[in-house]
Amino acid sequence: MNMPLDGVVVADFSRVLAGPLASMTLADLGATVIKVERPGSGDDTRSWGPPWTANSSAYFECANRSKRSVVLDLDDDADLALARELARRADVLVENFRDGALARRGLDYASVRAVNPGVVYCSVTGFGSRGGAPLPGYDFLVQATGGLMSITGEADGEPAKVGVAVVDVLTAKDATIGILAALRAREATGRGQRIEVNLLSSLLGSLANQASAYLATGRAPRRMGNRHPSVAPYETLRCKDDVLALACGNDRQFQRLADVLGDPGLAADGRFATNEARVLNRPALRSALEDLLAQDTAGAWSARLTAAGVPAGEVGDLGDGLRLADSLGLEPTVPVGDAPHQVRHPVTYSDTPVTRYTAPPRLGQHSDEIRRWLEEETR
Repeated sequence: MNMPLDGVVVADFSRVLAGPLASMTLADLGATVIKVERPGSGDDTRSWGPPWTANSSAYFECANRSKRSVVLDLDDDADLALARELARRADVLVENFRDGALARRGLDYASVRAVNPGVVYCSVTGFGSRGGAPLPGYDFLVQATGGLMSITGEADGEPAKVGVAVVDVLTAKDATIGILAALRAREATGRGQRIEVNLLSSLLGSLANQASAYLATGRAPRRMGNRHPSVAPYETLRCKDDVLALACGNDRQFQRLADVLGDPGLAADGRFATNEARVLNRPALRSALEDLLAQDTAGAWSARLTAAGVPAGEVGDLGDGLRLADSLGLEPTVPVGDAPHQVRHPVTYSDTPVTRYTAPPRLGQHSDEIRRWLEEETR
């Protein structure tokens, strides 16, 4: 079965997470992704363990399945010539080198475009290519300086990062969107273009209502723990044994919540009758709800509320999340050769399903084959 990106060649000069995740998505969609790695150590994340796999690290494997690895020393003239040939042949080039590092090697956009005008050249940086060009781009740093940590964590606690490198992940998705849009534009014009994404812009673009509220009022939002700034109840609440995640998005759901909890009059109370009133009276609302929830366990309430159409659930760990997805028929993981299972490509396609997953490559696994191909092209 043909895949959407069959025949597209991607030169992946990126490493760590954002760039590799974007190129892996292209590989999932059928592109031939050639990952260029430095001699000896390869991608930084090959050494980011534990946990380890038979191949390298679990971290490396999360972003590099279905790729082909070639080792090229960009400080060696012969290897650099092969890297330039790969760039000349590629439909897409993804890179996240330090400012100026590729220009010195003739692998910057201007140099590649001169020999490959159809190339879609995607640069991933931390803070953009202007004033932020020399700044190091680390997810944790961007979560801190970009404002995400200021709205994450308990109100009276320290700022907290999200439990995964979420800014890298968001940037990878933005990069993928940009690349696919540029490939579509190339179909119409025959010309490629440069795509630039940076961690700070992707973070700010993801802050949605929080960013909009700041722009509307000039007041920076603050940490609220698990509470929502504009909706109530939308938080975790204490039950007899544990906490329950409760997300009432409208007044009808709140009425059903009150009915299930055995106090239907709660929804008629002037302090709680509308979402605006509930937000303004959040402490009293929380107290009233937790008094009722204390009568039973989080699991029991979750089952009753879900049956009544009230969004509620126990707080699970990652294993619980995967088991939930499996129980719902979402088939969350896929085999990838002899490597551990991985979380599958998240999009389902009716006509071109993603079915071709291969194990993340060993360092230089395809070097001989790719070198021969590139040398043939240079003759």
